[in-house]
Amino acid sequence: MSDSGRADALLADLPAAGRGRLNVFLGAAPGVGKTFAMLQAAQARLRQGVRVRAGVVETHGRGETAALLAGLPVQAALRRDYQGVAVAEMDLDGLLADPPQLVLVDELAHSNAPGSRHAKRWQDVQELLDAGLDVYTTVNVQHLESLNDRIRDITGVQVRETVPDWLLQDAFELVLIDLPPRELLERLRDGKVYVPEQARAAIDAFFSQTNLTALRELAMQAAAARVDADLARRYRQHGREAPAVRGRLLVGIAGDEAADRLVRHASEVAQRRHLPWSAVHVDTGAVGDEHSRARLQAAQQLSERLGGEVVLLRGGEVVRTLLEHARERRASLLLVGHGDRRGWRRGLAERLLRRGDGLEISVLDGEGARHARRTRPRRPPLRATDYLLATVAALVASALAWGVSRYLALPNISLVFLAAVLLVAVRSSPGPALACAVLSFLAYDVLFIPPAFSFTIQRQEDVLTLLFFLLMAALTGNLAARQRRQLTALRQAQRETTALLELSRRLTAATDSEAIYSATAQQFGQWPALDACLVVRDGDSAWRLVAAAEGSPGSSVEARAAAFAARFAEPERAAADWAWQHERPAGTGTDTLPGGRWWWWPLSGEDGALALLGVRGRDGRPLSAARRRLLAALGQPVAQALARARLAEDLEAARLHGETEQLRSALLASVSHDLRTPLTAMRGAIDSLLALGEAIPLADRRALLEGTRDEAERLDRYIQNLLDMTRLGHGGLTLNRDWVAPADIVASALGRLRPMLAPLRLETRLADPLPLLHVHAALIEQALVNVLENAARFSPADGRLQVAVEADADELRFVVRDEGPGIPEAERERVFDMFYTAARGDRGAAGSGLGLAICQGMLGAHGGRVSVGEGLDGRGTGMVLHLPLPAQPAVEVER
Repeated sequence: MSDSGRADALLADLPAAGRGRLNVFLGAAPGVGKTFAMLQAAQARLRQGVRVRAGVVETHGRGETAALLAGLPVQAALRRDYQGVAVAEMDLDGLLADPPQLVLVDELAHSNAPGSRHAKRWQDVQELLDAGLDVYTTVNVQHLESLNDRIRDITGVQVRETVPDWLLQDAFELVLIDLPPRELLERLRDGKVYVPEQARAAIDAFFSQTNLTALRELAMQAAAARVDADLARRYRQHGREAPAVRGRLLVGIAGDEAADRLVRHASEVAQRRHLPWSAVHVDTGAVGDEHSRARLQAAQQLSERLGGEVVLLRGGEVVRTLLEHARERRASLLLVGHGDRRGWRRGLAERLLRRGDGLEISVLDGEGARHARRTRPRRPPLRATDYLLATVAALVASALAWGVSRYLALPNISLVFLAAVLLVAVRSSPGPALACAVLSFLAYDVLFIPPAFSFTIQRQEDVLTLLFFLLMAALTGNLAARQRRQLTALRQAQRETTALLELSRRLTAATDSEAIYSATAQQFGQWPALDACLVVRDGDSAWRLVAAAEGSPGSSVEARAAAFAARFAEPERAAADWAWQHERPAGTGTDTLPGGRWWWWPLSGEDGALALLGVRGRDGRPLSAARRRLLAALGQPVAQALARARLAEDLEAARLHGETEQLRSALLASVSHDLRTPLTAMRGAIDSLLALGEAIPLADRRALLEGTRDEAERLDRYIQNLLDMTRLGHGGLTLNRDWVAPADIVASALGRLRPMLAPLRLETRLADPLPLLHVHAALIEQALVNVLENAARFSPADGRLQVAVEADADELRFVVRDEGPGIPEAERERVFDMFYTAARGDRGAAGSGLGLAICQGMLGAHGGRVSVGEGLDGRGTGMVLHLPLPAQPAVEVER
């Protein structure tokens, strides 16, 4: 065995992170001592220092059981009024508000009073486990969902309160509480289980010696199955091969009354053989009645509760589709009902046995299956319009055939009737098509087979012709109707696939959460029978509508939001809160808070729920299982897109944080250059003037003052750069554009930097003529000043500095070239980063690195850019300021 498999087996023994452990005390019947054993175990845990609380414990008046409650804290029951009767229920919110370490919950299969958060008590237990609380609970074997039919067959009683089998499979520990039937019957007679009157009725109706023995065997089988699973896991933990899972079990279900029985039997067989299993329904396109669809939906929901996979297939032939799916999934066992066998038609089981080579096929045939055959599902009501169409088609075909009979031979006339049969089959169903075939057969005999206008047939070959015509008409009609059903099914599948692909395409183009919300609303807005919405929870636990696909198409988002808020009543809010917290569906159509009108599906990522998808049918009916599965499938890419958007936002935040830290470090290094250096020079000059005063020659005093002024101007330019960068970063830069000549900008910039440029050989080249620029003149001048100052700082003494202005049809360029050290090609893009030069450390060249960053920001605000190239004669650096040229203004000519 691989190390990974052994590790998985070891991890399976550990509870999920933050989830509590479930201990189940299982018994064969009431009175075997489950509650007593649970309280004994709780008392032992209490003595160990564990904080234990009894959530709900039913003593049924038994003194020895009530005595074990002594010393155990008890959570006060929650009283609910149901039809004028006060019903006591477990206070789930009270337990969650002040959580103990261990909660005692008796009678796991109990149904909660209407109005409770969950329909079943086992769902309350799941919420306690999700909150990290350990739970001790009790249940009888008759309440297991997969055994429901067998319990009815054994006892004659249909148990209404059931729990899914996966609860026992996921339990941390299963304890079987066993008591021989004779001792249990003695306890019943002694009044230790029920009061004497109830005990006598219970013995007569349920607790017979035979029933208790059978229930005891079922309880032992359930415990043995759990022991087998635990043993296999122990083998894997020690690195030894466990019994291999052999294939898969498939159970074929339809909308008949045997569907539930098939599903429960499949769950039991799969559990006994340790097989994964699927409930498969083949949709041939035939329209069933409402009862059939309801039974099919109930069987699919039962499959999900029992831990099976629900599969919907579409095909024209049930047997071939089932066998193809079984081969694709590498199934080893196929379970079906016996079905019908009427005349020449073979039942489903017989056809599977004939064609399913290499596949084990089990056929369930019992009282339930025979009852299902006796009461076959009702067919859809006949549509009078379809049969009227068949009659009219036969009459029209007869008239048309009579009209062309003088021109065509008798065998060719039958094609007219066949065309009518095909037309009816394509437009309706096999029944009307067969009716049209029979009417066409009669018309063909009466009108065209001699003797005319008589059902008598004189020639033997005409008998064969008529029979062959009837056979061909029936076959072609049935084939056309089947193709029509398949076409309808394929169209439905295509619509679902198209919806998924369209949503995926829209989500791919969405770059942020708002775009994802909008794309989702557009997709669900295409379904006229549904209202859909997306809601998220803000930090203050308030719900916020982020997308809505409801109301009239022309209504505004605000109107839809207001309409939704008006309908977001307390039942909807409670269901949404629960779905968000537990990441499981809630609301109408589920067993959790079903009192509202909306079905809530959480769109979850790795870190929890990202949004809630709310859907309701406009007709007020709960969504079908197929529609819920489709919505869940569509919700998956939405959840992935939201997780991707959140990840992108987190990465962007991390990047900005990193850049901020880098900026802070660079700022500190920059301050050491551009603030400390001029301040030090200014302080030195001022100290000299104060200390020596008139002793300093006049020329030297003037030089000290001019140096102080230059350093002050340098400091002012640096502070101005900081202010400009702040305005650019916060969007506070306002462009007051005007028409200006490029030569004026160059002249003003050179004038401002005359002292700095004095040691250099300045060359100015301006093209003639130059177009006007429609810009903020002061900003462009500042950008040019920054570039010139940067070039002057790095130019050698007596070096050349060239300023040129060029223009073409699309843009105007300010070009500044120097003979400095130049910039390596790999670093030319980085010179526009803030504090680039300062980041080199205190030994780097003077300058903050802000000037070029500001230059790029100012030109970018005008739609321009800055580029870096070569300097003069292959040396130094060339900075080019690109500005777009607008259409030139009209020039007025004086007359």
